[in-house]
Amino acid sequence: MSENKKAYYIKVETGEISQSKTDSSWDFKIEATDDEIIELRDYFNQNYSTEWMNFFRAHIPFIEYHDDKDNDAYDSTIRKVYEMIYQLGDQEARRHIQSMGILVDTE
Repeated sequence: MSENKKAYYIKVETGEISQSKTDSSWDFKIEATDDEIIELRDYFNQNYSTEWMNFFRAHIPFIEYHDDKDNDAYDSTIRKVYEMIYQLGDQEARRHIQSMGILVDTE
């Protein structure tokens, strides 16, 4: 049984997912099922938690950025966000993500 996809508008910086095109500014338009939106929301929630850990790490001078597992986790999760947006997004979303160079295999 195939779920119906609905249009959603995504603001990556704030982790917003909306079905309204006009309520707030957005970066990408996608077509997604309820399950796909739950997965995307989980990625945004993971990065929100990681951002707090990074905030605390920033106040500990002896932990270097490149040796910080929280930064690696954030980077990995944000890549997953962009991968989902690329897969579910419209042509404009795909073009923009390709221009960012964040994903290796977008062809």
